[in-house]
Amino acid sequence: MGCQRTDRRCGATPVPRVGAPAWATGTASVHYLQPMRIRTWLFIGFIIVPIIEVALFVYVGSLIGVWPTVAIVILTAFIGSWLVSRQGRATWLQFRTELEEGGVPTVPIVHGALILVAGALLLTPGFLTDAIGLALLVPAVRDAIRTWGSARLASRWIVIR
Repeated sequence: MGCQRTDRRCGATPVPRVGAPAWATGTASVHYLQPMRIRTWLFIGFIIVPIIEVALFVYVGSLIGVWPTVAIVILTAFIGSWLVSRQGRATWLQFRTELEEGGVPTVPIVHGALILVAGALLLTPGFLTDAIGLALLVPAVRDAIRTWGSARLASRWIVIR
């Protein structure tokens, strides 16, 4: 039998009911919801993005033709891999320099991870993934993502600096 929404064995997280009185702390005032966030992201990643990519292929192919469309996809993969390797080397040098100076290389680690994601997106055929991958190769975009992620983590967890 599958897991139910109120089944604690499924790893469901207790969430207080909306409008429950503050004095009600028993199990009657708490219901359990399974985390749905990862399922949503997987749905977007494996269903929605390919549909958008196919629609963009058809649209661009109808505008400029099939072979120029294929050439653009292959060209962005080659240019993207060159840019990723160049920025990856620079980030690795920054990482080693910070370690040699005795610092904690958090910025190069985050930049390196985002460059790795950019490389994967640029090697994936498609216009949307190429656009996102190229955006991740811009240092200001990576800094903005790092700042957003750091603020998000700091608001949810205790961060020791």
